Amino acid sequence: MPVNAERAEAELNALASLATPMAVRVAATLRLADRLGGGALTAAEAARAAGADTGTLDRLLRHLCTAGVLHRDGEGRYSLTPVGEVLRADHPSGARARLDLEGAEGSADLSLTELLHAVRTGGPAFDRYHGRPFWRHLDADPALAASFHHRMGTAVGQDAPAIVSAYDWGSLGRVVDVGGGNATLLIALLRAYPGLRGAVVDLPGGVEEARRGLAAAGLRDRGEAVAGSFFEPLPAGAGGYLLSAVLHNWGDGDARAILRRCAEAAGSRGRVFVIEKLGPDGRAPSTEADLRMAAYFGGRERDRDEIGELAASAGLAAVAVHAAGANAVVECAARR
Repeated sequence: MPVNAERAEAELNALASLATPMAVRVAATLRLADRLGGGALTAAEAARAAGADTGTLDRLLRHLCTAGVLHRDGEGRYSLTPVGEVLRADHPSGARARLDLEGAEGSADLSLTELLHAVRTGGPAFDRYHGRPFWRHLDADPALAASFHHRMGTAVGQDAPAIVSAYDWGSLGRVVDVGGGNATLLIALLRAYPGLRGAVVDLPGGVEEARRGLAAAGLRDRGEAVAGSFFEPLPAGAGGYLLSAVLHNWGDGDARAILRRCAEAAGSRGRVFVIEKLGPDGRAPSTEADLRMAAYFGGRERDRDEIGELAASAGLAAVAVHAAGANAVVECAARR
């Protein structure tokens, strides 16, 4: 076999292998980086700390050395490499929680093993793997739901400074963060604009998290959390309705319905703001995220033009796009 062909085959095999990604995720789930963070451990010591089988864990640790996540010294003790340090729970990336197979995102990623089903049918792979849709799966497991809201709050927290500075939110008077989870974004907005008032609308689990967050931030006098669905009528009359990382979870029909509810509540004077990951060219930057949306929900990442077309079909017009770091804020108003 020619050298170039051998190299191509090796690259393809590396892309297709499931062993290394799963080994990293098992390490995240067992919190191995935190256990090794206090000093090098043998496989037996790590197994006792993690509640794992010594022999099999040792084989996992050896492979993680091959992958550059761990280092094994001459006495058989394992320690973290700089890559492995990223798996510590206190690392700002949040990678450990995201990869945890017993957490919301990690368990959702397992549905990618049913991606063939999604590609053949256009339906979500998650339902086929887990036996029920994503949101019902969370509703049935409070710990998993809490994991999801925490992870989404972490992601929003990283994006919030850029979103806060992207627009004069204080000019709106009152905002409603639709599907706002634990109120991370609303809290950031209220702190930045002392005259602003606002509300989060989410399902009951998210609302409880939001109420606790607003109370802890000392913002209960200006912020509230309302239990509800964005498929039902929303609190009317606010100056702005925010949909942050919401529409990509849904196919076009459901996304249109959500936008229509926001348009109804905003009326002729309010604004609807769609906040999604968009590159400088107006395109959704991550094809990997797009496949995840297809697998999890039957949703999709959309570019700026597609968001505008969807808004138009819901009776809205995209009137401006505001840069917000890795995100863009697409400002929409009632069509005249």
